[in-house]
Amino acid sequence: MPHMLLIVEPLGQRASRSRPEGEQAYQRMLDFGAELQAAGLLIARESLGTAARRLTRRADAVQVLDGPFAEAKEMVGGFFLLDTEDEAVALHWAGRCPAAEWATVEIRGVGPCYG
Repeated sequence: MPHMLLIVEPLGQRASRSRPEGEQAYQRMLDFGAELQAAGLLIARESLGTAARRLTRRADAVQVLDGPFAEAKEMVGGFFLLDTEDEAVALHWAGRCPAAEWATVEIRGVGPCYG
């Protein structure tokens, strides 16, 4: 099963950086993605925006909530999807991810949601 590196950031962190600091951090993440691609591991990568909506459906009732969500202290800021079944490989690359300096890099296997 592939592994995903989820970048979990503190809320408001992006706004605390100056524009040049944000651009530098983003470039470091792009460079990291290029390294993963050169290593033949990258399936997909994306930075995620800060705006969010949540949808739930219970029976026939649909509810949509607009963020930000007061109870949230963190947000998923992006991901790298790696073509490796070896968790040790995913952990190695997570340790090299620049975001590990300012966020948490969560490693998850990708697979069915049963069992």
